[in-house]
Amino acid sequence: MWAVFVIEYYGNFEFGVYGVRPRTASGLIGILTMPVLHGGIGHIMSNTLPLIILGSAIYLFYDHVAKRVFLQCYFLTGVLVWIVGRDFYHIGASGLIYGLGGFLISFGFFRKDMKSILISILVVVFYGGMVYGLFPINERISFEGHLMGALVGVASAYGLKDKKVDET
Repeated sequence: MWAVFVIEYYGNFEFGVYGVRPRTASGLIGILTMPVLHGGIGHIMSNTLPLIILGSAIYLFYDHVAKRVFLQCYFLTGVLVWIVGRDFYHIGASGLIYGLGGFLISFGFFRKDMKSILISILVVVFYGGMVYGLFPINERISFEGHLMGALVGVASAYGLKDKKVDET
């Protein structure tokens, strides 16, 4: 994501047109590119730390399902935004971040084991404010990306709730 941002910034390119543009053939590419495209330094900075922390938490605590969860949150979020999003270019990793956060929060409640519940509580404590991003507060921010990501994360957690921790 940072490599793409640096190329875009220093190469004076505009990659935003490769984001998800809902219900258009050209917008389908955004399903692959949306999480790596950002609208400016503030945008990428606000996505970097949560992506590192939540992504690391998934791989650290749930290694055997981490790849599946990451890929589901990455791709299915983009698909759902393409289906239901407003007609503009949706870019940024926040849909992926909301997916990872949604997974980490809900997995503990679905599994009901102490480790997962503790992880859920910690994510709520540190990232509970993300709930405001689920609503259309700012017309320039893709709340659809946030909401679809969170839904994919919760659905992933529900689908994996019975999977053994040491299962591959």
